[in-house]
Amino acid sequence: MEKNTKHLKLFTIIAAIAVLITGSLAHFVYGWTGKNHIVGFFTPVSESVWEHMKLLFFPMLICSLFMVLRFRAEYPCIVSAFSFGTLSGTWLIPAFYYAYTSVLGKNSFVLDIGTFILSVLIAFLLSYRLTLSCRLKPYTFLLCALMCILFTCFVLFTYQPPEHQIFQDPTQQQSNGISAASDIAKHETWAQETEKTLVLQRQIRVGIRKS
Repeated sequence: MEKNTKHLKLFTIIAAIAVLITGSLAHFVYGWTGKNHIVGFFTPVSESVWEHMKLLFFPMLICSLFMVLRFRAEYPCIVSAFSFGTLSGTWLIPAFYYAYTSVLGKNSFVLDIGTFILSVLIAFLLSYRLTLSCRLKPYTFLLCALMCILFTCFVLFTYQPPEHQIFQDPTQQQSNGISAASDIAKHETWAQETEKTLVLQRQIRVGIRKS
């Protein structure tokens, strides 16, 4: 059993590294493929928090399938363990993001990277320990169902996201904010110029009357 445990730990570490690498690269795949519609279902198509959750979910889903095929005979609880780990890691991304942005009042690229790395590490740590403890084996069907639901939601909401903050692209919001500010500034400038013109016209009229 000790030898098998070492193998499980080794493959878990390799899988975690693979998710860290592929998840990081997945951030750019949609752009690299010329915004391929199919690729967009599995990789981020915007900078929203929801889309960034794909960076962990799909790479870890693939690694989990490999781990299940490789170790299911020795560890019958690995399905529930990696399902829970994947779900937990995926939802830790928005949890960490909203936690630190609520404190700082803004997002940070460095902290975003740290959020992703920490979420991946926690996800695989949970998966490894739960594989050994078998605590979640009675909930295998429920966890698999939740995985399928989240998978479906990622596909459905990729190009038709609901009107909720987690689905909003912050860069688009900033762009809209800049555009709105520019429109306001233009309107204020126009109003000032109009007022100056009216004042000048009044002065001319007064001058004409006096003459």
